This record gives sequence, structure tokens and C-alpha cells, in this order.
Amino acid sequence: MARKREPRFYFSLRSPYSWLAYRELLDKYADVASAVEWVPFWEPDSRSAELLAELGGKFPYSAMSRAKHLYILQDVGRIAEARQATLTWPVDRDPVWEIPHLGYLVAREQGRGAEYIALAYQARWEQGRNICDPVVVADIATALGLSPDEVTGASEDPVRRKEGAGILLEICRDGVFGVPFFVHGFSRFWGLDRLAEFADHLRAEMVPAESMPSSSEPLGVSGDQGHAGGCG
Repeated sequence: MARKREPRFYFSLRSPYSWLAYRELLDKYADVASAVEWVPFWEPDSRSAELLAELGGKFPYSAMSRAKHLYILQDVGRIAEARQATLTWPVDRDPVWEIPHLGYLVAREQGRGAEYIALAYQARWEQGRNICDPVVVADIATALGLSPDEVTGASEDPVRRKEGAGILLEICRDGVFGVPFFVHGFSRFWGLDRLAEFADHLRAEMVPAESMPSSSEPLGVSGDQGHAGGCG
């Protein structure tokens, strides 16, 4: 019999909507945050795309239009202001998203995945730094007591590349087409404005209904760190 998979939160260090969902997940739904598997989502470069194709997958993502890009700038600014979140827009120059996301796999393996995500989001969305720059990723690794060479070199490690291709294949199999994206069984929830609904859905599976906190009653647990879509 097939193993029942854990509920999953597909996040991207690139996406501002994923960053906002991350903040809200920790601030309001800490029980949900600890119950889900955190799975990175990123746009593959040519090498990762080739590895994915060899596994029989094709990444479900297309470049956004200029109109959508401009909308996201405006929309994320509104949401961040409403949530009193510090936002500094980064500038991406020839990004290779394997650098931060495969680096996360190293941190996760060494028990520092949550802290890595926190520092990467802080660097990108609060400080406006380029997290595809190995120097920035090395700073994050050093702050966590990890080997900077191992973390920054993950994107050049054939073993990590293969592991990453396997994750990309899971993205395809789960039908993920943008982030944040939440999966539990056959149920899928896409976007920041579906987080509360996902939380209620998952809590209903986790605890008896009479003792279940609703999404309108946040747990009050503060973390460090609306919209359907959020591939930006």
C-alpha cells in the first residue's frame, strides 16, 4: 500500500507572496507550520530542466508578462503595508535559483532549514539583497554555523542537483503551478488568501472538531518573519 504523504507547503524564496504566506503561517498558524512538510519551489535552470526531463517531468511555469509584473509590485506593496511588513524590493540579475534553494537542502539536512528560510527571506525581502549571489548565501550559512562552501556549492554538486530534480518532479506530480501552494491528500490550496482555508482544513484532520481553533482565532504565536498566485 502506498505511503500516506504528509501535508505540504510549497514555498519559494523568490516569491513575495510566498514570503508573506511564510510570515502569516508562523504568526497565526504555528501548529500548521509544524505539521506540514516544507518543500522548495524554484524555476529550474537548463541543467535542472534537463535532469527533470530525464525523469519524465516538465516544469509547469512560464514567464510573467510586464503587466502582471507591474501589478505584483503594486499588490505586494499594499499587502505588506497592511501587514506592517518591512519590504525592500530586490533586483535580480541573471538569477540562478538553484543557488539559494539547493543551499536550503543542505541547511535542512543539518537541522537548520527553518533558520535558513528565515534569514534568506530577511535578506531578500527586507534587505533587498541578491540571494542568488554566493556571497549572500555564504553569509547566511556562516550565521547559522554551516559550511559556507557546502551551502554555496550545492548548486554545483551533482548529488544535490539530482535531489533537486526529484523535488521538481514532485512539484509536477502535485500539480503545483505557483506559490504559495498547499497540498493535503487530494486537496490543493493556491495563494496567500487560501492559507486560512488550508489551516482550517488541516486542523479538522488533526484534532476533534470541538477542540479545533478556527482560522479567525489565531494562536498568538509570533514568528520572526492575498492573493491567489504569487509566482512573482
